[in-house]
Amino acid sequence: MVRIAVVEDEAVSRTLLRDYLTRYGEERALHIDATYFTDGAAIIGDYKPVYDIILMDIQMAHVDGMSAARAIREVDQEVILVFITSAPQFAINGYEVGALSYLLKPLPWFAFSQELDRCMRALAKRRRASLLLQSGATTHRVDVADIVYAESVKHRIDVHTLSGVYSVVSTLKAMEAELAGHNFFRSNSCYLVSLAHVRGVSDQECLMTGGDSLRISRPRRKAFMNALAEYAGGID
Repeated sequence: MVRIAVVEDEAVSRTLLRDYLTRYGEERALHIDATYFTDGAAIIGDYKPVYDIILMDIQMAHVDGMSAARAIREVDQEVILVFITSAPQFAINGYEVGALSYLLKPLPWFAFSQELDRCMRALAKRRRASLLLQSGATTHRVDVADIVYAESVKHRIDVHTLSGVYSVVSTLKAMEAELAGHNFFRSNSCYLVSLAHVRGVSDQECLMTGGDSLRISRPRRKAFMNALAEYAGGID
């Protein structure tokens, strides 16, 4: 699923974008969850970093797209941002807010679909590098490289990162699936360890970045050490 926010104050343009997103999803066999906002103020009022892509008009009556983008970037550096405008002279400032690109009105289907293809490629790269964590009422976008280990605590998972701990409702099995391909390995039934953050191994424990020592179960020790050696051998 791809979560897309559309920020557009013109009803005709919103309808066109809705039709285009429906068509794109059908042609690409892609589930798109789209949310529509009629002004920049509407999206930044209670913004949470839950969107993968934002398609935003620049010229809007109350809060313009550039101002809204600046506010969004204060809390979300990862969301892919594309401006849609009839005034390209305003779009050239998009680099200030890390916009991927801009589309010109009137918006033809081919240009839209090509740009969304580009967004999907960028999104695929980012999804390999970040994770959305729902901790209580707050959603956090966390770089996978910053995750030290995940710990199973009753019916929750504590995700230990370089900047803090996020407690989420999940299972270690589900977390392991989300982090597949990122060099994480179970040291025992309670811990999913980032091999990149293992600083040493002593008997039945591994020392992690930050100083925590995590138990390595005897049945898993050989496989854990093999995975660690394979990871270390693959580092350039």
